[in-house]
Amino acid sequence: MEKHALIDIASVIRSKNSGPYELTFDVIFKDFETYEAVKAAQSINKENFSALYGIDLTDVLHLVYFDPAKAVKVTIRRPIASGDLGETDVYGAQQHAPLMGLVIEY
Repeated sequence: MEKHALIDIASVIRSKNSGPYELTFDVIFKDFETYEAVKAAQSINKENFSALYGIDLTDVLHLVYFDPAKAVKVTIRRPIASGDLGETDVYGAQQHAPLMGLVIEY
């Protein structure tokens, strides 16, 4: 297994609202070969995602490898509801930054 920075092997890393109480993250890989290797190794999983975001494992609601798009979709519980007092990113569009520094093995 080799280590790879996610930012080097993905063409898209983004986050967005998935309703007022959830955030969704998408990682779309540059090619199917890389996607298949990452999927086979389960390099992106609930455990490393919860560690990366400092959230409980139970707050990682869904993690799906979606073959047709060569993508991984992760949905988490928002720590603060969208638009609630103290919330700083109403659209959830800036929450992907930690993923840009993620290094995975496959």
